[in-house]
Amino acid sequence: MTSLDRFKPRVAVVLGSGLGGFADDVDAVETIPYGDLPGFPTLGVGSHVGRLVLGHVGPTKVAVLQGRAHYYERGRADEMKGAIRALAAAGCETLLLTNAAGSLRLDMGPGAVMAISDHINFTGVNPLFGDTGDSRFVDMVDAYDPKLRVALRAAGDDVHEGVYIWFSGPSFETPAEIRAARTLGADAVGMSTVPETILARQAGMKVAGLSLMTNYAAGLGGESLSHEQTLTVANEAAGKVRRLLRTFLERYS
Repeated sequence: MTSLDRFKPRVAVVLGSGLGGFADDVDAVETIPYGDLPGFPTLGVGSHVGRLVLGHVGPTKVAVLQGRAHYYERGRADEMKGAIRALAAAGCETLLLTNAAGSLRLDMGPGAVMAISDHINFTGVNPLFGDTGDSRFVDMVDAYDPKLRVALRAAGDDVHEGVYIWFSGPSFETPAEIRAARTLGADAVGMSTVPETILARQAGMKVAGLSLMTNYAAGLGGESLSHEQTLTVANEAAGKVRRLLRTFLERYS
């Protein structure tokens, strides 16, 4: 039995680019490198530390993942499968996913936060490719739990709501792709989150998602896009996001 199984967290939190500092807000009982946990990923993005922090935020027992593996790192959509299934097996009932994203809405500029109401998988891949049995046919209606979404919005000031679209990366999207995404009904674009949501829903976990806007998507703003820009804006807005996450978890029931 691993420390994760013994601790039995209720909520797992995946911290996206620039948001890893939230782990400092956890009253930690143990910190474990991913390399010591069977099935957890090897990370290839420098801003993702690769540690699991077990502890409490207020009365809530949490498992906080400092970083995720992305599809673009090795061309595998199931990079987070081992971690998500281990969290579900340890008793986590809710998965709270965070990410840095590009905004497709002019009223939702850099530094804004958005509770994810739904997603569009624009990659053509799925983390359940190769699975067998009927459990791979996952119902994705209300994949982002409506009650948790209300709680997320209530935990912060001026929290938007919208649809997240997943592109594979690692290159940023073209202006034409962003025009297509807007036509499809997307509000924010990013390179993560969707595979974890699918895996969590298959495992029976509730999901909440929060996107931090770090830029306007390609063709909507005047600046060049870069990962450095993503990290700069994420670091500037991290305090607001950390307060929101802390309030959400303290009120979780």
